[in-house]
Amino acid sequence: MSAAEPKARVSPGDVAAFQADGAVVLRQLLEPHEIELLRAGIDANLAAPSPRAKVASARDDPGFFLEDFCCWQENERYRRVIFESALGAAGGLLMQSSTARLYHDHMLTKEPGTRQRTPWHQDQPYYNIEGRQNCSFWIPVDPVPREATLEFVAGSHLGPWLMPRSFLDAQARWFPEGSLADLPDIEAERSAHRILGWPLEPGDAVCFHMLTLHATAGVGPGQRRRVFSVRLLGDDIRHTPRRWTTSPAFPGLDAQLPPGAPMVHPLFPLLWQSFAAE
Repeated sequence: MSAAEPKARVSPGDVAAFQADGAVVLRQLLEPHEIELLRAGIDANLAAPSPRAKVASARDDPGFFLEDFCCWQENERYRRVIFESALGAAGGLLMQSSTARLYHDHMLTKEPGTRQRTPWHQDQPYYNIEGRQNCSFWIPVDPVPREATLEFVAGSHLGPWLMPRSFLDAQARWFPEGSLADLPDIEAERSAHRILGWPLEPGDAVCFHMLTLHATAGVGPGQRRRVFSVRLLGDDIRHTPRRWTTSPAFPGLDAQLPPGAPMVHPLFPLLWQSFAAE
C-alpha cells in the first residue's frame, strides 16, 4: 500500500458500508487547511463561474442554487485539494480498486433561503462511463444540519439504472423516453426505504456510488451550503460515448478515446495507486 494511504481514516467497516449501502460518511477526512482552501476556491468560482456553470433554481426561488463543473485546471485551490489530500487514497480503498483517477469536480452552492430541492436521482446515467468501481465525494465547507444534508437510498446502487431527468422540468434529455425504468416516488414512500443521511461539519465527507439514489432539500433562510464534490474512477471504468451530450460534457473526447477504452487521458489524471499495483 502507498505510504500516503489514510489507514486511520478509512476502516474496514467504512469499506463494507460503502460496498453494501452505496454511501458512507468519513468524519474529518480533510484537514482544516484543506477546508480553508476549498472555501477560498468555491468563493473564487462563485465570483467568476466557468462557461459550464448552471443555475439550478427557479426564477421565483428566494435563494439561489449554482453549480459548476470541471474547474480543477483553472482553480489552483481545487487542484491542491484534489491532488494533495486523502481523497484519492480514500476513494481507492472504498472502491476496492488498485487505482483512483479523477473524473471531474463539481461545485454546488445553495445560498440562504433556497427552496429548490435536488430531486432523487442516480449520477451514472448522466455520464459517459460504464463500470462498477466509482465514487463521489460530497464535501461541505459550511455546517450542514440533518434536514439539509444529502440523503441516500441504502443499497440502491445494486439495482438497475433509472431514467435520468433534467432537474427543473423533469425532461428525459439523455436516454430516450421509456428506455429505462422511472424511479419510484421516494418522498411519497420514504418509510419503504432505508434512507441514510448525516449532519456534517467542515472536514467531513460523504462518499457514495454513482448509482446510489440521492437527493437533498433546500436550505433555511439563515443557512448557506457550499459543497465541493469530487468524482473518482476505479480500475474497471471504461469510456462509453453517448449519442447525446452528457453532463458534464467532454468536448472532443470521443475522437481521442475509443469506446471501451480505460479512462487514461490527461483529463482524468491518476490520483492514487496502491503499492501492489505500482
